[in-house]
Order: sequence, then structure tokens, then C-alpha cells
Amino acid sequence: MKYLDEYRDAEGARKFASLLARITTRPWTIMEVCGGQTHAIVRFGIDELLPSGITLVHGPGCPVCVTPIEMVDRAIAIARRPEVIFCSFGDMMRVPGTCSDLLRVKAEGGDVRMIYAPIDALEIAARNPDKQIVFFAVGFETTAPANALAVYQARRRGLRNFSMLVSQVLVPPAMQAILEAPRCRVQGFLAAGHVCAVMGIDAYGPLAARFGVPIVVTGFEPLDILHGITMCVQQLEEGRVEVENQYVRAVRPEGNRRARDLLAEVFCVVPREWRGIGEIPLSGLSLRPEYSDFDAERRFPAEVDSRRSIEPSLCISGEILQGLKKPSECPAFGRQCTPESPLGATMVSSEGACAAYYRYRHVRTEATTDGA
Repeated sequence: MKYLDEYRDAEGARKFASLLARITTRPWTIMEVCGGQTHAIVRFGIDELLPSGITLVHGPGCPVCVTPIEMVDRAIAIARRPEVIFCSFGDMMRVPGTCSDLLRVKAEGGDVRMIYAPIDALEIAARNPDKQIVFFAVGFETTAPANALAVYQARRRGLRNFSMLVSQVLVPPAMQAILEAPRCRVQGFLAAGHVCAVMGIDAYGPLAARFGVPIVVTGFEPLDILHGITMCVQQLEEGRVEVENQYVRAVRPEGNRRARDLLAEVFCVVPREWRGIGEIPLSGLSLRPEYSDFDAERRFPAEVDSRRSIEPSLCISGEILQGLKKPSECPAFGRQCTPESPLGATMVSSEGACAAYYRYRHVRTEATTDGA
């Protein structure tokens, strides 16, 4: 395909691999912070092209995966109400809560609908004035502008039967939490290009300087990722600590100013709980007081349970999301935990690391385990 094949060129990939082999003189551990990049790495075998000294670890780059189980339980409780039409993106439908998921609620008779854009929920609200329409607003900075626009438009249109259950999270604070963790082994980052296309790159400079780690804003195709890894390794080998932009065709240093202005209008920054990691200060978005009438947690207070839910004991998604382990190291992977019967969100989401390993490497992993 034109404009895509050029970023999947095999000869170009070999050239980057050869360059990395020449410049790498010691072991380095680099984390990608985007589930889309994780899937590309596993799908195209990018990690297997690298010199043995370069280790890629997968970070909390999937917003579906880091949505806390308490928030999923909250969504399920609201979706079960007879007056509610609950709207969600498809990835969230099968994310397990404590005892159920949204798809099961739908099977039991709840009005749960998969939509493709938050603005769709507004049209459902306009057509169903006797119902309460709730949209599950999950995502990083990439989905936040569209979600903010939905609330902004709902107020302008007077759609008082619309609200959002907000579980928006921010990437830079999560990177900081990883770097502050005692077991952190990350020496450089590949930052998510689509996040930076919205927010710009300013937030990464203080992180790089404080922790002494290079950060390279990177795209999603194989040559993007190999180029980003090469730029990161070059910095590490030269002792440089900078924020560099590999994804110049899509990312401007200042990001998208109109989108950032809309976010500032509708949302404020708050602490947020991350599945498998815990609470991270200033890592989430919540509706500003002037938009609080559209907050589903305020509209349905009976469904807000402050008790901490417990993850399945076999699931190690928390360690996977922090880059401490890989999916293939989980004893439940491909056995007790599969896409059809997932223990954790990392096996459900289209950007989850466990889903990537299951889809692209499960047969190989299973054969190796059986052979052992």
C-alpha cells in the first residue's frame, strides 16, 4: 500500500539492524510506552532483529489495560440500571471486572452498545430523551479531545440525559512512576507518537533531565520503531540525554493547540488509579466543576464503591505493565488465561501485550514449553 509499504521495507529494516549491531557496545533496556508499538514489535519480530544486548520491555501503553478493576465494576453497575443506555468502545466490552463484564451485562438484557466515537453517544441521547445515556470515556491523551468535545457539545445542545464515566489517564506521570520504582531497569523510552501529536513534547524534557534517560518520540510502523530504537541507542552510547522526535511527519513540538485548549476547558488533572500499578499523582483527567453535571459518578452515586477490588491471583498484568515481566513469563498465559477466557485486561485489549504475544507467538511459546 502506498505510503505504508515504505515504512515496512525489509531492506530498510535490515539496514537499521546492521547499524544497531555496529554501534551497540553494551547492554541497554528500552521501554516502548504504546500498545500499538508493542503489537508492531511482536507482529513483525522487531525485537528479534536487534543485537542481543538490546532488550525491549513493554510499558503501560494500553489505556484499556490500565483502567482499574474498580472502574470496570462501576461501569457494570451503571450499565445494569434499567433506565441506562451504556455506550463503550469495543475493547472495554470484555475487560473483566470482579465478577462480570459489559458484554455479559448485555447478554443478560442490559442496554449496552458498542460505538465508534463519543459523538455517537450524543446522537443516542438525542433520540432517547427518556433514557440516561452513559459513555465510558477511557483512554490516554489521544482520545481525550474527542471525549472533551462530546461533553462540550452536550452542554451546548442541552442534552441533560448524557453523562460520562471518566477514566482518562496521562502518559508522562506513568513514565515517572516507572522510573521511580525500586525495580526499574529502563534506560531509555520510545514515547507514543500519537500522544505527542496531541500534547507536544514539552512534558518529556523534565523527565529526561531528572532521571537521565533518553526519550525518543516514535511512530508505529516497523521502520519508525527501528529508527526510534537506533536514535535512543545512539544517545545511550554517546552519553547524551535528550528528547528527540523521530515521528516528525506527525508530531510538532507544541502538539495540537486547539485540542489542548479544549482539554483545558473541559478537564482538570487529578490523581488516578492504574490497574496493576496503583495510584499515580496527577496522572488522570476529570471533568471540571463547571461540567460536573455530566459526570456519571456524580449522577449515579450508589454505583460508586470505594472498596478496592482484588485482581485474580494468577494474573501478573501489573508486572507486565511495569515492564518487569513479559507475557510469556506468566504461568497462566495461554492456559488459564486466553482471549476467550481472560484473567486480565492485557489479554483482552487490541493493544494489550498479552494479546499481542497470544496472537503472534502463542504457538511458538507453547511448543517451547512442551519441548522443555
